[in-house]
Amino acid sequence: MERENPDDVGDLKEYFISKNFVRHFGKQLLSISSAPYNGGISKARGFFFMYVDKNYSGDYRLDCEKFAERYGLKSFVGFMTAVDIPDVISYARKGNVEAYVTAGLTNLTINICLVVRDLNLNGMVNAIITATEEKARIVYERFGATGTTSDAIGIFCEEGKEDWAGRATRIGRDIKFAVSKALEESIEKWEALD
Repeated sequence: MERENPDDVGDLKEYFISKNFVRHFGKQLLSISSAPYNGGISKARGFFFMYVDKNYSGDYRLDCEKFAERYGLKSFVGFMTAVDIPDVISYARKGNVEAYVTAGLTNLTINICLVVRDLNLNGMVNAIITATEEKARIVYERFGATGTTSDAIGIFCEEGKEDWAGRATRIGRDIKFAVSKALEESIEKWEALD
């Protein structure tokens, strides 16, 4: 669903603003990410994927900040990509894991955002490893690489007690499944655009 007015989103948890994607959480979650805007460890009320032109050379922090201010996205984590987000974004869910992925392989960018439950900060770091392993496997099998210079990842979670999210754990298997499904789907969407 597309919205241009931030006051017109009501109870929507996710929507498009032109070529940009916004995901609201409805409450504050613990966040750890490599995002260009509000990356690192923080508390987040949501995240966004912001579209930029393939020749973009601006101040990415400032541009993300302006985007967030314009649309009232306070305490959001922001990612950037030069692909048409509505055309390539993919979503998958398995158990307590939701995966949102955008893949653009002309300019080589893969963004992965996971919304999970039951992990503490240690577990969230472990979830990054599991998601990255799965991304690397898929990209290597398809393109002979393990990633790109501008890949980004974000993990968003209610603070829980679980320390581990490796492939041998239930949540790790759910991460593997969700990342694999969403990334494969996003790559296929991107390939169909060529």
